[in-house]
Amino acid sequence: MLEPDAYTFSCERTTTGSVVFVKGNMEERAQELALYIIENKTTVRAAASRFGISKSTVHKDLSERLPVINRGLYQQVKEILNENKAERHIRGGIATRKKYKGE
Repeated sequence: MLEPDAYTFSCERTTTGSVVFVKGNMEERAQELALYIIENKTTVRAAASRFGISKSTVHKDLSERLPVINRGLYQQVKEILNENKAERHIRGGIATRKKYKGE
C-alpha cells in the first residue's frame, strides 16, 4: 500500500474568502505567497493573514525557499518587501498618532 505524499498541496477557502493551507507543497506555497504580495503590493503580515499561516512561515518561504525555486519571482517580491521595510516606520508613526488621537 502506498503512503500518502507528505507534501500534497491542498488548500481550502474559508467563508471569509481567506485561503488556508491544510497540508501544502512548500514550493507551491512560496510561489503563491510571492504572487499575492506582488499583485496586491501587500505586507508579510497581510499575506500571512490572508493565507492563514504565520508571518514566520511567510518570511521563511519568501527569503529562503523562493530564491532556490524561482529567482526571478524572488527578485520581484524582494523589491516590494524592501519598500515595505523602508516605509514601516512611517506606518508605525501613523498608527501611533491614530491611537493617541482616539481614531
